[in-house]
Amino acid sequence: MAGREREITLRFLAEPSDVNFGGKMFGGSVMKWIDLAGFACATGWAGRYCVTAYVGGIQFERPISIGDLVETRAHLLLTGRTSMHIAVDVYSRPVVADEYVRTTSCLMVFVAVDSAGKPTEVPAWKPETPEDRAQADYAARMKALSLEVEGERARMTAAKADPVR
Repeated sequence: MAGREREITLRFLAEPSDVNFGGKMFGGSVMKWIDLAGFACATGWAGRYCVTAYVGGIQFERPISIGDLVETRAHLLLTGRTSMHIAVDVYSRPVVADEYVRTTSCLMVFVAVDSAGKPTEVPAWKPETPEDRAQADYAARMKALSLEVEGERARMTAAKADPVR
């Protein structure tokens, strides 16, 4: 139900089909899990279909081994009118171990859309604890930085735009 699910954890088993040439998980497989968890969190909060608008600051901190149990934890940090900023952290552990270690982290933005695919409002979330406020502030700072990066990217790609001959 909308406004009730602020976080979610998905679990996966790192399968042999996801191995790269170095014997560890493909980064793309990890990114897929991140997108799935972010999507589940966003739709759980918005109560409607959501689309990925941004993925930033993805940091691969350590590899995931084949056979590891993987947890992808997503939680809402900040809401806009139609958008949701969601932190996603990936943890893994051998199936015979007790403790997970963080392997990957990033920040995502999802936008809720209506049946015509147009952005639609999401329930507002207000930070309640000091930790909530710190995370919301972090998301707001990252949003400002991402707008700067997007401006620079637009300038660079416009400068390189060359008509096909």
